[in-house]
Amino acid sequence: MHGYVSKGPQSMIGLGYRTRSRRFSLHRFALLTGLIVCMAGIPQETNARPLSVRLDRWLELRNFSGNVDFFENGRWRQAQVGQRLDAVGEGVRTGSASLARLAVDTEVGFVSVSENTSLTITQFHSTPRNGKVTELNVTRGQARVFVRPFTNPDSRLEIRTPAGVNGVRGTNFGIAIQPSGRSSLVVEEGRVVSEAQGQSVPVNAGFQNFTVPGEPPSPPVPITEDPNLNLVRLERQRRQGESIVVLEGNTFPVNLLVIDDDTQEIDRDGNFALELPLPENRSIDVTVVTPLGTMQVYELVVP
Repeated sequence: MHGYVSKGPQSMIGLGYRTRSRRFSLHRFALLTGLIVCMAGIPQETNARPLSVRLDRWLELRNFSGNVDFFENGRWRQAQVGQRLDAVGEGVRTGSASLARLAVDTEVGFVSVSENTSLTITQFHSTPRNGKVTELNVTRGQARVFVRPFTNPDSRLEIRTPAGVNGVRGTNFGIAIQPSGRSSLVVEEGRVVSEAQGQSVPVNAGFQNFTVPGEPPSPPVPITEDPNLNLVRLERQRRQGESIVVLEGNTFPVNLLVIDDDTQEIDRDGNFALELPLPENRSIDVTVVTPLGTMQVYELVVP
């Protein structure tokens, strides 16, 4: 893939557009509290499930920016710092240009939630031997997880997506969900096991993979961690008396492509071909987001 990463305003004569970009990192946002944690072990499965014991379990909102809502007691409400989620079915959602940082229990770990992301608690209990069982469902968007090693063999943490399950083994990792449900996983530290369609694929530190709904996880490959956008076509056309923009290009297949706050589907090779309404100002904002939360914003000027 030959592309570019814009460092500032540029003029691309061949395609007739300028780009303006800036970088963000959820990693920096996650370090605002001055804590870095690494994480968890998953016990071997047995046929018998231990009896669940309801103890003091919670996710606490430590800090946030932008528009963040909590779902609790059957309705959505604006979130506040210090607010806790403590029951199955409760969750959090973020709006455009919004971030949230959640602490898991007694700082066993943290979850950093990026913009336009939905997260719900699907399992949240303690075992008779005081093991902590946490299962979170991320249906869209991007999140990053930091969890320290569990000392109790009954403890486990799993992140579910529309495509499968990611079981944590003491790690620092990120996920990103395409509109189709295809999920990307990038492991920076530790190890995560991707599970789908009865198959398990371990992903070690320094590697990434993705899982398509209805398919087993892909083999791991080295991390790209690059919000590069390679634009191959940007032009204005007339269709049935209206002006549209034809936009084609590619990025790394684990990334998210967001155009004017709407996440667009890219194929498993990272390619996209879109037709969009022509904005009055001829400017289109495109954001590329990696599973670890690095963002780069491009301003495309339609010729």
